[in-house]
Amino acid sequence: MQQIINFIIRNKNFLLFALLFGISLIFTIQSHSYHRSKFINSANFLTGGIYNSVNNVSSYFNLKSQNQLLAEENNRLNARLFNQNMESDSIPTDSSSTLKYKFTPANIIRNSYASSSNFLLLNKGKNDSIQEDFGVISSLGLVGIIDHTSGNYATVISILNTSSQISAQLQKTNHFGTLKWDGKSPEIVQLIDIPKAATFTNGDTIVTSGRSSIFPKGILVGTVENSKLDVAENFYEINVRLFNDMTNLEHVYIIENKDREEIENLLNTADE
Repeated sequence: MQQIINFIIRNKNFLLFALLFGISLIFTIQSHSYHRSKFINSANFLTGGIYNSVNNVSSYFNLKSQNQLLAEENNRLNARLFNQNMESDSIPTDSSSTLKYKFTPANIIRNSYASSSNFLLLNKGKNDSIQEDFGVISSLGLVGIIDHTSGNYATVISILNTSSQISAQLQKTNHFGTLKWDGKSPEIVQLIDIPKAATFTNGDTIVTSGRSSIFPKGILVGTVENSKLDVAENFYEINVRLFNDMTNLEHVYIIENKDREEIENLLNTADE
């Protein structure tokens, strides 16, 4: 208390000046509309700047939750798109047992693309009902197939893996073949066994064919870059430029075909 009193005594002249200046400023603002409007505008500018800065900081720290909300929304849209044979008003949430295709959002925590046998590691596993041979896509298209799972994680055979084989087709003509990778460019994969009768041009879209129990028909893959015809076999090999940048992936969706086991059991019985 004594220190406060001593401070006031030492600075009494300055404090008296500041007090009188403040009083005169208040009187001036109150008695002149021009000064009052300038003061209000300045105050609004200052507080607006502060609120804007606070909002920017808050928005930055909310990015994770916003990304999660976007992933969940994309999940619902994917469920509607690939289960569109149902009435739109009756389509339930993506967790419903009545959907043929269930989509689960996941994050990539490891991604390789520089070897011939590339894999991805996802943050979803058996505890999230993820199993082997589930498909994996991103918002731009095909990514790969689940290979192994643990409680909380799953590995994915990337389409940039020389052992990967996925059925794909020309979107315009429905001529289909097998999607493989020659181990060279991470931007280009190969669609082989396209019959000579197929008509296509560079730039045409390649999609999944739906002829397996893993992916629904119509998942985007890429566009025709160029092609060559094997005259002896009468089949085209098409270089496909991927829609996905496989070197820069973060969010993906895992696809479960709930009819897969039934389909595979029936096919196995037919083979026997």
